[in-house]
Order: sequence, then C-alpha cells, then structure tokens
Amino acid sequence: MSLLTYKYYDTPEGEDIFKKTFVTSKYAILASIPPAIFDVLLYSHPKGFFNTALRFGTYLGPAVGMATAFTLTANISQNIRRKNDEINYCLGGAAAGAVFATLRKQPIIAVPAAIFLAVAGLVKKTSVDSGVPIFPYIQMGKESINSVRRDFTISKDVEELKTWTKGQ
Repeated sequence: MSLLTYKYYDTPEGEDIFKKTFVTSKYAILASIPPAIFDVLLYSHPKGFFNTALRFGTYLGPAVGMATAFTLTANISQNIRRKNDEINYCLGGAAAGAVFATLRKQPIIAVPAAIFLAVAGLVKKTSVDSGVPIFPYIQMGKESINSVRRDFTISKDVEELKTWTKGQ
C-alpha cells in the first residue's frame, strides 16, 4: 500500500508506525498551512524566500513535531502495554502537549496543553471505538432556497405539451 493512500486506521494500533507517523504528519502540515499563510500575508510580511520559509517553519515544525510525538507515543505505549485502550491516546496527547510547550518556549503552558490534548486524545479514541464520528457528515440537499419558486406540482399538466405515452 502506498504511503499517499494509507489511512491511519488501515492497520491495528501498534503496527506500521512509520506509515502512521507519515499520515499524521501529512495532516499536521495540511492543518498548519492556512495559519502560516495568514501570518505571512497579513501579519509578519517577511521579505525574501528564506524569511518566508522560516515563518512557515514556525508553524509547520511544531505541528509535525506534535503529530509525530502523538503517533509514536500512542503506538509504542500500545506495544509496551499490550492494551488498545484510551490511555494510549491520552499519553500521546500529553506528549504532544509537552512538545507544543517546548517548541513555543513557554514552559508555563506545558501542563494545560498536555491535559487538553490528553482529553482530546481520549475523545478521539472513544469516538473511534464506538464508531461515532466527531464531525459527522452532513447530507446537503440538492435544492436551494429558490427551489420553492420552481415547484409546479399544484398546476395541471397541459395535455398538448405531453410528448410521452403511458405504458401498456
């Protein structure tokens, strides 16, 4: 299976750790590009390619580090403990929170970030185990707000305009 088509839950927890790390890093990069673009275009205005790349790195680096810390901690703890439960994801979230505080050079937020991300990992693992998505797919209608104006079911059919016949 290709790394680009691999999904995180294609294999059980604790297996294919490199592939799972690649997937979470890919999602972290995709999630951190919009705030990096926002910062570069609207806030910091770096001059030149190198400075722009450094500004992108201040967003992409911590995100990839947090994703890697979460994935490695959750999967290695599953291999060590031999249990596939919520504690593995809590440990992964706590590790990601510690990495976040370290990379931001703000040790005061280490414990709150670790607790917050541990709870987020707990919620994610619970939703995966129960089969209930955190963000469910919302079925969109095929009609718009103006579709009511095009409803002609109350009017009678004009016999002269019918070009079909009934079956036998």
